[in-house]
Amino acid sequence: MSLIMDSDDGRVQVGGLAAQLELRQPTVSHHVKALFEEGLLEREPEGRNVWYSISPAQIDRVTDVLQDDRQSTLEDGVLERISKDLAVRFAGSFAAETVDRYVRESYALLAEQARISRYLPSLTSRFASDRLSALSAAALPAGRGVPEVLFVCVQNAGRSQMAAGILRHLAGDSVSVRSAGSAPASTVRSIIVAALDEIGVPIGGEYPKPLTDDVVRAADVIITMGCGDACPVYPGRRYLDWDLEDPVGLSLTRVREIRDDIEARVRELLATLNVNAS
Repeated sequence: MSLIMDSDDGRVQVGGLAAQLELRQPTVSHHVKALFEEGLLEREPEGRNVWYSISPAQIDRVTDVLQDDRQSTLEDGVLERISKDLAVRFAGSFAAETVDRYVRESYALLAEQARISRYLPSLTSRFASDRLSALSAAALPAGRGVPEVLFVCVQNAGRSQMAAGILRHLAGDSVSVRSAGSAPASTVRSIIVAALDEIGVPIGGEYPKPLTDDVVRAADVIITMGCGDACPVYPGRRYLDWDLEDPVGLSLTRVREIRDDIEARVRELLATLNVNAS
């Protein structure tokens, strides 16, 4: 499938595949036939030749499967490129070596601690950028910049994501919002996305992130979600704990109630930050 996807015009013949794979043509033909019968491949006869291509309806599915297989071979080149791009963005604030260290550390945290595999290069770029931005914010004198709020729960896949999404939606650019977890899951829970979508709060592209010291140092307000997570304590920060039920395994009706409770708490928080809610 990878050879077909990477071919010049997106289609191949069995003979060409057999040569590239160094296998007998009947062997390759057997497996190509199986993929065709499953609807993953399309067959296009041209005279005596038969071409095979990936079915358009299956492109996304095949891409997701192949992505994990390609990850290890892409790793070094992709991380180097991410480091170079972020070094340009943070020029004047951090040395290129510092940026590269954060990129590689962020990659390892997402891959190992959060067990993320899909879209790992792009999420590494976002995570490293967010951590470097937090590092910059922590260095600002008190009272400079917008308020920084950090929501923390164990998996960063439910309550903290709802709180962050709602605060980001209500406050816009007037508050910097982050979320993280001590044992992050691999994805944000689908029921959380659905519950937020019902009230017009976008959360697309968000992902569970490991809790790191730099985002804690940057925060003015640190809110745990009643899940027993512990954060490093630094002077001058405001610490809150919201006692909220874990939405894991609950019905959408109950998740809606948790969502509405979180929204009320977020609006109260905004009033203390002197930020207007929408």
